[in-house]
Amino acid sequence: MGRRLFVTLFLLPASLLYSVFVIVPFVQAVQFSGYRWRGLSMKKKFVGFENYDKLLHDSVFWQSLCHNLLILTVCGALIVFSSVAVAHAMRPGGTVAKVLKSVYLFPQVVSLVAVAVLWQFVLNPQGLLNSLLKGAGIANPPSWLGDSRFALAAVALVFAWYVMGFYTMLFAAGIQSVPAETFEAAELDGSAGLNRFWRVTWPLLWPIKRVAVVYLVVNVTNIFALVALMTRGGPDRASEVMLTYLYEQAFTNSQFGYATAIGMANLVVIMLMALGIMMYFRKDPTGAAR
Repeated sequence: MGRRLFVTLFLLPASLLYSVFVIVPFVQAVQFSGYRWRGLSMKKKFVGFENYDKLLHDSVFWQSLCHNLLILTVCGALIVFSSVAVAHAMRPGGTVAKVLKSVYLFPQVVSLVAVAVLWQFVLNPQGLLNSLLKGAGIANPPSWLGDSRFALAAVALVFAWYVMGFYTMLFAAGIQSVPAETFEAAELDGSAGLNRFWRVTWPLLWPIKRVAVVYLVVNVTNIFALVALMTRGGPDRASEVMLTYLYEQAFTNSQFGYATAIGMANLVVIMLMALGIMMYFRKDPTGAAR
């Protein structure tokens, strides 16, 4: 009985904090999504599933969801393969590895607001990138953030640059956890270079890949600050994502009930994709215990 009491008292503070800051707000969000509410008074009208029905027929929401999924598939693949390549390059000692270790986490220690402002200066029509392109002989380089053809890609690349350090660190830890005897055995079998990477290193990173992809789903689906600061979802909603659309509905249009419904839809998308990824990565092809 004493042990049970000790465990209960030990878990009680964390359980209370989790309830207050996670469970209660979640229940309130579910409630608010069933109301038509402007967020400025206690007066709200219960409309049931009206907000969700509106969501199903909202072309802007589906466009913003497609943008999130596009960033996830294209930019996510770029992040994973680039991070693995950098992490693999850092595995042996030497000058290159030391230089990479000193710079790959640099974006993570910079404020996201500072990152957005920095890249605005780089990508604006008179910025560093266009100056370099003009110096290379391109007379009329595009306005990267002001052109609907390039705005989403520009924001996605900035996002990849910002988060790649974390995933590099993740894969570097995974590579370092592989026993040295495994690489030595591969060398004795004549496997080296790229062949050894694809046949030995890449399969053994299966658990790390699972964690990385789930993190990517959460990060990309919740991308907000970069888009809001760099393009505000424009031009002409070309870079709109779910959370910038949620922000617009809540704080510009004062449709807090509808905005909450968008937030709930965002949660459902995250949970479904995470569940699908966990099911896909459930069976480890290397036969290692999970």
